[in-house]
Amino acid sequence: MREFAVYKGDELLVMGTANECAEALGVTSDYIRWLVTPAAARRFKERKNPDRCIVGIRLDTEDDENE
Repeated sequence: MREFAVYKGDELLVMGTANECAEALGVTSDYIRWLVTPAAARRFKERKNPDRCIVGIRLDTEDDENE
């Protein structure tokens, strides 16, 4: 199962599956998955204050290799 870590600046907001993160933040699981896309990364780089952005990181586990 894929897990994600969601940050705002240097602060860890939540870590878990897309559904767990979405529930904790009050957003959709699709939004959590979008946070780790190249498109999201490009948008964050263009922001004036990227340290205020919510960013996601996909945490790879050994189980992911078998999916």
